Amino acid sequence: MLPKPMSSIWNLAHPWLRDLVAYEPGKPIEDVARELGLEPSSIVKLASNENPLGPSPKALEAMRATLERSHFYPDGGGYYLREAIAQRCGLARENVILGCGSNEVIEFIGHAFLKPGDEIITAEHAFVVYKLMATLFGARTVEVPDPGFKHDLDAMAAAITPATREVFVANPNNPTGTLVSQEEIDRFMDKVPDHVVVVFDEAYFEFLQNPPDTLKFIREGRNVVVLRTFSKIQGLANLRIGYGLAKPDLIAALQKTRQPFNANGIAQAGALAGLLDEEHQSKTRQITDEGRAYLEESFGKLQLEYVPSHANFVLVKVGDGKAVFSALLKQGIIVRDMAAYKLPEWIRVSVGTMDQNRRFVEGLTALQQAI
Repeated sequence: MLPKPMSSIWNLAHPWLRDLVAYEPGKPIEDVARELGLEPSSIVKLASNENPLGPSPKALEAMRATLERSHFYPDGGGYYLREAIAQRCGLARENVILGCGSNEVIEFIGHAFLKPGDEIITAEHAFVVYKLMATLFGARTVEVPDPGFKHDLDAMAAAITPATREVFVANPNNPTGTLVSQEEIDRFMDKVPDHVVVVFDEAYFEFLQNPPDTLKFIREGRNVVVLRTFSKIQGLANLRIGYGLAKPDLIAALQKTRQPFNANGIAQAGALAGLLDEEHQSKTRQITDEGRAYLEESFGKLQLEYVPSHANFVLVKVGDGKAVFSALLKQGIIVRDMAAYKLPEWIRVSVGTMDQNRRFVEGLTALQQAI
């Protein structure tokens, strides 16, 4: 007797997962070395907006010390790190939740507020994870056009309906690097109804000289979550540690959605030490400002269109983004093509050290001259 044919797993799984395309991160150095036969030390990675200086020396010291306690579970409540974050932000510990990267906090928000049939609103060229997370919960993403690659907050406010549960505002925005002003944010918030949670994603907040104040909405008791991370200016991307800020009852709801011990102890130790190391953050800002100016000046000389950036990366139009990405990869230079963001003619390049920036510009210049 022949075995009974197995039914498709999609008869059991949520139907909205069928066409979901998983997030594709920047290509790792190890993959490029293996595929192209290159020495890892010869490869320059400018794809994932990482800190080219690495972590704070104080963070490294704290993490090494914590390794000796690896047999113990971490502080599941993240008391000391949450307390330090709260003090830095002028809030209370009850206003802070830790995540395995700020991406996990986006998932917490979905667990708490989204169900099939709900809607979220994003800018057309915003971070793709917002849409991916919404899809996981069966929600629909409304993408609002962003003229000049900048959030149109007036249009986003006008797109809110009774089905809207979340609006995401990345500021500065990834992958465009654009920034919305305090005036634009205030005008937008005046129009947002109480049934909507507004999420300000501020992963690149520390690179700004005069950042808008979104924490005031938390102090006012609004339904707002502010996301920040230790992956960027702190150089702790490998540890996956970030946090969300909100009013206490909103944080209490999010706390119910997280797994126990979601922020590991080594990450907590490194983040706490790095948070307090102002010197390392200042050095990172300085090389970022210098490197970003160099990249934008170089793009201008090459007569390439680019988007002036407020973050540690620049979006530049190169013609065929995938082709340029592949050609640079063969030179041991990793950037990010933007096809997944509906920008097939563009690449995004992170700011590295000046030597790394120069090597990228030399490689890109040679490609442009060969066309």
